[in-house]
Amino acid sequence: MNDWICALADLQQQGEPSVLVTIIQEQGSTPRNAGSKMLISASQIFDTIGGGHLELEAMHIARDMLAARSLGPHVQRFSLGASLGQCCGGVAVLLFEPMGQFQAQIAVFGAGHVARALVPLLASLPCRVRWIDSREQEFPTQIPHGVQKIICEDPADEINTLPVGCYCIVMTHNHALDLELSAALLKRNDFSYFGLIGSKTKRLKFEHRLHERGFSADQLQRMRCPIGLNEVKGKLPIEIAISIAGEIIATYNAHFGQQSACAEPIADPTKQLLASPRRSHATH
Repeated sequence: MNDWICALADLQQQGEPSVLVTIIQEQGSTPRNAGSKMLISASQIFDTIGGGHLELEAMHIARDMLAARSLGPHVQRFSLGASLGQCCGGVAVLLFEPMGQFQAQIAVFGAGHVARALVPLLASLPCRVRWIDSREQEFPTQIPHGVQKIICEDPADEINTLPVGCYCIVMTHNHALDLELSAALLKRNDFSYFGLIGSKTKRLKFEHRLHERGFSADQLQRMRCPIGLNEVKGKLPIEIAISIAGEIIATYNAHFGQQSACAEPIADPTKQLLASPRRSHATH
């Protein structure tokens, strides 16, 4: 069987990391021969290295690697009889290889002029982008590779489909819709980043309305508004887009950099950015 080859191509196309497990050495009786492979993602398994406790243990190790965002290969020796209780009783040495780059998952709500400048920048980064709007005519004819265009009558319906840890950017044409999207994101409260385009005045109005809906000050503090790096000046769409992209890069570098060093997730990778003065985009 070579199901793992097709599966690996599909997973990499989707931007989903996985671990390729290979029997690189066998001694005595083993379920399968050296060279046998299986592919393990967070939710699926493809092919087999023989089943039983060996395969179960390999699955646990691979998923621990995925959870810890391990970037390097790992080799482990298994005594099938003594440690795993398999009747074949031989020895198998397994190679665990992380496959596919860990990518930030980004959702951009709105297809206006700033979004049309921002999305190509995000698409050139190690990111997978969902681009969401109700207005099909606002999207460009050519959608960048790695970007999924989603036309939805009510973009707020897409909130529940987002992966945990998503980076969310709200910049629609409608302030009422921005408010509903903000409330839905804050209610989930499992994002890595939530940025709302707008001025300090817009933030104050949204904070007041969201506080009336029961959101706490701590929850509202996670909402980034205004967004963008203060050091990047200008009001042109591309200038604003570069500023926002820079903040996204700083955030996911902090997140993924620390995640690769330890298994413990960081609670708020944007915490240090909160200390810097925020920029205001007067056009929103």
